[in-house]
Amino acid sequence: MEQYEPDRLSPAQVAAMRRSFRNGRAALTRRSLLRASAGGALVAGGLGALTGCGIPAAGKTAGGVSADDHSAKEKTVNFSNWTEYMDVDESEKHHPTLDAFTKRTGIKVKYTEDINDNVEFFGKIKPQLAAGQDTGRDIIVLTDWLAGRLIRLGWVQKLDASNLPHAFANLAEQFRSPDWDPGRAYSYPWQGISTVIAYNKKALDGVEVKSVSDMLDNPKLKGRVGFLSEMRDSIGMTLLDMGKDPAKFTDDDYDAAIARLQKAVDQGQIRRFSGNDYTADLTSGDFAACIAWAGDVVQLKADSPDIDFIIPDSGYITSSDNMLIPNKARHKTNAERLMDYYYEPEPAAELAAYINYVCPVDGVRPYLAKIDESAADNPLIIPDAAMAAKSHAFRSLSQKEETAYEEKFAKLTGA
Repeated sequence: MEQYEPDRLSPAQVAAMRRSFRNGRAALTRRSLLRASAGGALVAGGLGALTGCGIPAAGKTAGGVSADDHSAKEKTVNFSNWTEYMDVDESEKHHPTLDAFTKRTGIKVKYTEDINDNVEFFGKIKPQLAAGQDTGRDIIVLTDWLAGRLIRLGWVQKLDASNLPHAFANLAEQFRSPDWDPGRAYSYPWQGISTVIAYNKKALDGVEVKSVSDMLDNPKLKGRVGFLSEMRDSIGMTLLDMGKDPAKFTDDDYDAAIARLQKAVDQGQIRRFSGNDYTADLTSGDFAACIAWAGDVVQLKADSPDIDFIIPDSGYITSSDNMLIPNKARHKTNAERLMDYYYEPEPAAELAAYINYVCPVDGVRPYLAKIDESAADNPLIIPDAAMAAKSHAFRSLSQKEETAYEEKFAKLTGA
């Protein structure tokens, strides 16, 4: 099990965090620009807190440390999630799927949108977790790499499979066994995140783009190509294009991917590395093609007939935001019941229809079709078998690798 130590981040890791706060997935909500206004405050406040001395190192924990489970007597569950990551009604005051869960079970959900960024949120909860204290939350939603770290630290509880029958049965195959939580003993995906190639048909003007190589090598696209400022997405897609497996790559493979992108930077092929703000460049045509997040592409396609996407033959990168139960949570059974509820096809379909990210629930398509047939037919929301087969995860990194890789990526991007 990983030993917890105070966070002392390298300059490259700080740069990566600043990219995330400024213009990465932390900068924008999944359906609006609201999070952009929070970025500056987080950089000014949260970053300083995380790069300081931290807290005294805690010893190894056994993991799965629970308080007495008060679920039977306290019909409540405290759920922390990302902003704009839940269905809402027209009044924007109610969450229909949560209300339906409460009506069925009698369990009230205290739903809080207090996760703006993985690193910032980790800084918020780590003092309690390191001290063996209750965070006040029964479910938290974290992206793969941080979910894996909390599992290694022993700071989240092992799930009781008997309370998760729908989750066990309906979890889509591509999400079943990540290297950081084999067999999903500690986590279940909230939603999947796919990284694809998006393009502007008008800006391409007949130029064919079917691969990362097309983006990097075609001189007709010089200065009109975009890559993401998130290392795992840009390097992962490049590794796939080079015939390397992002789940098994070596240091030499990583260096080769960096060199390939560096050549494109030096030649002026890549216009810039960006976060969610790539959407403006893609819509305007400043980017003819770019690496993009599928959830954004769904929204952009709805607004512009010129925007579309392709899945390269080499494959695409997939990750997920994941539900976990932190140590000392008071309502573990209630939390598991809520987690399982979102693996029933009907509430899963309602959620997918609203937020438009990759639904991790098998069997949801006919239910989604009743709500929105176009969404049910969209492989960016419900991957078909061919698309799911092209899905690849970026492997977990050691702390040493994380530092070295981010330093090289920061140099590449000029961060």
